[in-house]
Amino acid sequence: MEEIVNRVADSGIKTIDLEKLKPSGLRSEIDLKKNLFQELVLRESEFRNYIKETDWSLYSDQFVNVTCSADAIVPNWAYMLIASKLSGIAKKVVFGDRKELEKQLLLIEIDSIDLTQYTDERVIIKGCSDEAIAEDAYLNLTLKLTPVVKSLMFGEPCSAVPVYKKR
Repeated sequence: MEEIVNRVADSGIKTIDLEKLKPSGLRSEIDLKKNLFQELVLRESEFRNYIKETDWSLYSDQFVNVTCSADAIVPNWAYMLIASKLSGIAKKVVFGDRKELEKQLLLIEIDSIDLTQYTDERVIIKGCSDEAIAEDAYLNLTLKLTPVVKSLMFGEPCSAVPVYKKR
């Protein structure tokens, strides 16, 4: 009887799973909708009271997205005031919804990848994940890897889509 050989495992292909690059840690959202008068207008004096009375330490070491879910015009200084309070407290603060936060966190992780481990290697970017991965991540990871890899694929080792091959 012939021994079963796992050719995928023996192929030397390095796999990058974008889902595993996501940093762990608490995520919080600050929605300015609750600070609007009749969900339309931000009143400066009331907003400054909110800024003064909020315990910003609650966001310590968290990833925070700041948004306004109401269809209102929020002055830029409002976001600046929040940023000034979270500076040095939160791990990361972004403008936008939770999806934008996750996208920005993943792009930071991609930016910090040590490329030496992928130099002249065959690399596959895993295609399936439990959580949605922003298209920006695939695009930015491809831009980062193509100068150094031997080849780049998308999907799974058993059924990969070729993306790039060094000439």
